[in-house]
Amino acid sequence: MPPVFAHGRLRLYLLKLLDEAPRHGYEVIRLLEERFQGLYAPSAGTVYPRLAKLEAEGLVTHATEGGRKVYSITEAGRAELADRGGELADLELEIRDSVTELAAEIRDDVRGAAGDLRREMRAAASASATRVDDESWKTIKEEMSKARQEWKEQARRAKDESRRAREEAQQARRQAKEAQERAREEVQRIAGQLQEQFAKSGGVLGSLAGAWLGGGTTPTAPTQPSAPADSAAPPVADTGWAEDLTPTGDPARDLDRLLDRFRDDVRDAARDHGVSAAQLAEARAHLAAAASRLKAALNGA
Repeated sequence: MPPVFAHGRLRLYLLKLLDEAPRHGYEVIRLLEERFQGLYAPSAGTVYPRLAKLEAEGLVTHATEGGRKVYSITEAGRAELADRGGELADLELEIRDSVTELAAEIRDDVRGAAGDLRREMRAAASASATRVDDESWKTIKEEMSKARQEWKEQARRAKDESRRAREEAQQARRQAKEAQERAREEVQRIAGQLQEQFAKSGGVLGSLAGAWLGGGTTPTAPTQPSAPADSAAPPVADTGWAEDLTPTGDPARDLDRLLDRFRDDVRDAARDHGVSAAQLAEARAHLAAAASRLKAALNGA
């Protein structure tokens, strides 16, 4: 029996099934059997421990319905699934190959069984030195015909499943690539809006935003009130900022991660260097202006 799932791949496919809809353990086992056209069905001892491990890692959760645990994917689970989109496409191809190998084994088993049956028939006829009557021979021929037909049907189903898995894998790869491109473009657009807004806002917050967007070090807050915003030089921004944040395919989630990064940088600067009353008043004004412009931009104004 060839391995159906390589190491760690069943875990990924369980996340895919739960991303489609919440399911209980028996339903997961049944779906896997359907995906493999009845050629493979994992045992409960294979599926349930992996579901429990995914739950312990915070990737799935469960609710009890009718005395059974119904598992659902969490946001962390969806994030891991999005990060491993290319690997999931490869997994679809691996499943196709596994179905093909299992079908080949069934074909060989059927051929071997037919050969054994012929040999047994010859041995029995030789030992008894009698002819097999017409009715018995007819029954044997029908059984052999039925076995050949069953093998042909299984081979056809395996071929159809292989073609479907290949098409789904190709589509999944295209979708994953398109989603990554859209997320990257959205993040760059939002970063550009933040850069433009903070470039217009001088003073402490403008300098901090310039360093933050440009990938530089966080500036030290001055002990005296800063110069008016009109006299501050616009910061030099680096459009490659925040490339370490891998896009999730959800622009709203990516924007939340950008804002979290900005908030953390501002808090770190305040904790490390302190904030005066004048700096707080100036930061409040800049934040109000930035919030207004960002809301207008996100509303499509």
